[in-house]
Amino acid sequence: MNIIIITGGSKGIGKALVKKYASENYKVFSLARTASLLESVQNISVDLSNLTVTENKFTSLLKEILLQKITSITLVNNAGRLGKIGDLENLKAYDIAKSIQLNTTTPLILSSLFIKMTQELVCKKQIINISSGAAKNAYQGWSVYCTSKAAIDMMTKAIATEQNEEENEVKCVSIYPGVVDTNMQSQIRSTHESDFTSLQRFVDLKNNNELYSPDFVANSIYKIDIENQLESGDIIDIRNF
Repeated sequence: MNIIIITGGSKGIGKALVKKYASENYKVFSLARTASLLESVQNISVDLSNLTVTENKFTSLLKEILLQKITSITLVNNAGRLGKIGDLENLKAYDIAKSIQLNTTTPLILSSLFIKMTQELVCKKQIINISSGAAKNAYQGWSVYCTSKAAIDMMTKAIATEQNEEENEVKCVSIYPGVVDTNMQSQIRSTHESDFTSLQRFVDLKNNNELYSPDFVANSIYKIDIENQLESGDIIDIRNF
């Protein structure tokens, strides 16, 4: 059985990944506050910014999964938030903390549990982190988001380094999906230019139909995955594939 666990599987890229992998006969688990509408998907209702509840629910899920005969198992750290857009000095402590928690701390915790609890499995094991070009390109107004995604990329490389010597290693990769037509893009376009000087670029991408669809991104990630195109520790942009 091929198993994939996707965080934030009810919206945007996560929803498209759930649909794509389910269509390819994977057993799909979605961790999100709201449920996927696909009957074949097992939904775990959880607020991923609540670390205690997330840890407990994910641990219980992995214990359940490990009772099955597994051919491959994948964790996709997809859930995230842009947070309030604006210069750092104009952001509230609560908003900064919530973004770092959801974008960085939760993936670290889930990855830690995933690696620990699958140690005895001898099969394809991998973590796919949905990162962003903002990890390496600084944007005015996105200081927290850029920081959180840069941390995800370093987490990817560090896990790959740690797992390199393991007999049953967990492969870890990071993928930039490009600029995708999701709710996050709607949030960006509704921002005042005084808070985000790059606003017009993102408005133009929408007006010129230059945004990727979530389905295109999901199909690209699936193709990269099944064709085993990446080495552990790789950080890639789907626009280059």
